[in-house]
Amino acid sequence: MYWLQILILAVIQGACELLPVSSSAHVIVAEKLMGLDPSSPEMTMLLIMLHTGTMFAVILYFWKNWKRDYFDVPGKIKPFVVQIILSTLCTGIVGYGLKEIIEKIFMRGVPHAEIENLFANLPLIAGALAAVGLLIIYAGLREEKSPRHSEIQSKQACWIGVVQGICLPFRGFSRSGSTISTGLLLGLPRQKLEEFSFALAVVLTPLALAKEAMRLIKSHALNGNGSALHLFVPGLVGMIFSFAAGLLALKWLTNWLEGGRWKFFGFYCLVAAAAVLALHFTHYGS
Repeated sequence: MYWLQILILAVIQGACELLPVSSSAHVIVAEKLMGLDPSSPEMTMLLIMLHTGTMFAVILYFWKNWKRDYFDVPGKIKPFVVQIILSTLCTGIVGYGLKEIIEKIFMRGVPHAEIENLFANLPLIAGALAAVGLLIIYAGLREEKSPRHSEIQSKQACWIGVVQGICLPFRGFSRSGSTISTGLLLGLPRQKLEEFSFALAVVLTPLALAKEAMRLIKSHALNGNGSALHLFVPGLVGMIFSFAAGLLALKWLTNWLEGGRWKFFGFYCLVAAAAVLALHFTHYGS
């Protein structure tokens, strides 16, 4: 893998991370165009490391706001952490359940079936982009100027976690787009939802990183190779690149995101879905 390819993928990840348009789908399509296999352990590990880089960029960029709103206000941080934990538990239950159903039922005839095998499936990615696009449009049309609730409650956190769990097996079904849209439909303010969604990513990313690292090491061991340390070098470089790209994108896009209308991102996802389908049929056959 060339460093220029990693740099390009990191820039794409950084530019898309803040937007509810599925950064994973954009990175995977770019990988396909470069002739790479997005479902391989090396590439899924790289994808998670790119997410890790932008996660650190988000933490650094929003830290002052989070500190002001939660850490410096007595009694604020505990309920926020409780809702994050509750939502993450719901995500784990739904995500693991979907993984088992897909691998053991829908992929039953595939040797060594893994959920990651779906990551290179462009029609599935297009379908996921279209689905989240419709959800975003619907939530944008229903978004209330005066939200019914000012704080995220346990029931709402559970619903957001369930929807996040549905996103996990499907690249293209934007995690932030779907979780924020769900919250909007539940009558929550968008700023609160953005903070909550990014906090969920901070919890989820290390778990996904550990899972993909184990998958990469296992694959390396099955091939009978030596030390696996060198396999993590591309990911570490990608993480540094995506951190820098993510910080730059955050500075450019935050104000635009706050001022934009939510449903417009849904229309973009529909266009992206059509583009991915067109790419599949023109480059990879019917």
